[in-house]
Amino acid sequence: MGSKYTKRYTEEFKRDAIALVDSSGKTVTAVARELGISSESLRGWYRQAKADRGASESGELTSAEREELKRLRKEVREQHQTIEILKKATAFFVKENDR
Repeated sequence: MGSKYTKRYTEEFKRDAIALVDSSGKTVTAVARELGISSESLRGWYRQAKADRGASESGELTSAEREELKRLRKEVREQHQTIEILKKATAFFVKENDR
């Protein structure tokens, strides 16, 4: 598949495809072939859906946990920047007071 762009599928399409795997008893590969999508895509969606339902044995994070992790990492980065700025400001004021 020499396509330069990735097709974007709606959440509804993904849910329907995942439900089809669950209800049909067919393999992910068979369902993907029928729907004309890559089995890697469907396998990824299926794995994520299982993790989101808490059915993953691999310890994968749910989508909500991923979002929280991203938010917390950003918050920590911002706090580190604030601390560095405050250290520099403190050092500056200490020098000013020593004059």
